[in-house]
Amino acid sequence: MVTVTPNPSIDATVRIPALKRGEVARATETRKEAGGKGINVAHVAAKAGLEAIAVAPCQQSDPFAKAMRSVPAQFLPVHVEAQVRTNTAITEDDGTTTKINEAGATLSDDELTAVESSLEKRCRSAHAVVLAGSLPPGAPAHWYSTLVRAARRSAPGAVIAVDTSDAPLVALGERLEEAAPDVLKPNAFELAQLTGEDGAELEQRAQAGDFAPVVTAGRDLVARGVEAVLVTLGGSGACLVNKDGAWAATPPPTEVRSTVGAGDSSLAGYLIARLDDAPAAECLRRAVSYGSAAASMPGTGLPSPEDLNLEQTEVFPV
Repeated sequence: MVTVTPNPSIDATVRIPALKRGEVARATETRKEAGGKGINVAHVAAKAGLEAIAVAPCQQSDPFAKAMRSVPAQFLPVHVEAQVRTNTAITEDDGTTTKINEAGATLSDDELTAVESSLEKRCRSAHAVVLAGSLPPGAPAHWYSTLVRAARRSAPGAVIAVDTSDAPLVALGERLEEAAPDVLKPNAFELAQLTGEDGAELEQRAQAGDFAPVVTAGRDLVARGVEAVLVTLGGSGACLVNKDGAWAATPPPTEVRSTVGAGDSSLAGYLIARLDDAPAAECLRRAVSYGSAAASMPGTGLPSPEDLNLEQTEVFPV
């Protein structure tokens, strides 16, 4: 598996009893780790025993490169002039997480080309390619469609997955006919950005056990060229839609401690199962179980296979 994280971050997690605006808060725990969506996916895949390569723009001397030493995936930095950003997650004792994300450093045209070239070189023998996260300043909003095409040229048999949001997601949606990934992993609000639905309503209907609106929106994307749409729905679980059908999965009993990395873990779980040739319903079961396991961990903790609760992750057709 090869992942590309165009806008990586040092993830700082601060745990406090409760956040109250305008008051001093005493941290009970602090952590700093290498992060970013693609980094997290590679981390989870490597913990599951897959060969995982994480590509990201970064100086060799950047603190981010040092933080990557604790990540079991192989790290391949693409040299850039600027330093990697820091994202801060404030996690409260009741599981509420507030994220403060920096924009990231601006990449030049030459640096963007270097990232694309590294992707093409590294993914030639990959079985899966993951393009994930926000785009750095300087990158055009449609850059993910360029990266999808580059990955397709270099690894025509690989499963290509994209997980992003806002302008880059909308721009990719406008180019699905020419650059559709095999897998899209939106949450309810990101799905709404692609289909014009109301994200809050999609999530509320799922919480009430009605997955039909999510499935309808997912089928629209499948009709436009996406092979599989994996929609994560927080505490309601997830939906998977492809040309053969649609399934929903509800999570096992979970004490939520932090939601940081849960969606990334879900995508990793789905791809781990898919590369194992598991049927669609089992891929979804693995996705939800991985996401739930991540949510049960403090800070930016990411799960291993032994952390999963597959038996209590229920999957059913919808």
